[in-house]
Amino acid sequence: MEVSKEEIIHIAKLARLKLNDDEIDEYIKNLQDILNFANIVKSAPVEGLKETIGANDKFNVFRKDEIIDFEDKDLLIQNAPEQEEGMFRIPKVIS
Repeated sequence: MEVSKEEIIHIAKLARLKLNDDEIDEYIKNLQDILNFANIVKSAPVEGLKETIGANDKFNVFRKDEIIDFEDKDLLIQNAPEQEEGMFRIPKVIS
């Protein structure tokens, strides 16, 4: 399957991307590479293989969620680039 310039323009419009002609050519190449790799994976011989979820048999390996009270909070907060009311101040992530 070949990716056309019109398809890239349509995808860019859906994603609200403004692409110039050089970028469109680069996106065509990249998307074509992805689709070619997907075709290689799709044609891989899988007959006789057992289904697996991961590389090992371990499931839900999590540490126990425990509250730990830090003894010297002033020592901890002194490493903060910015602080406010004894807490780390971080940049706003959501606008």
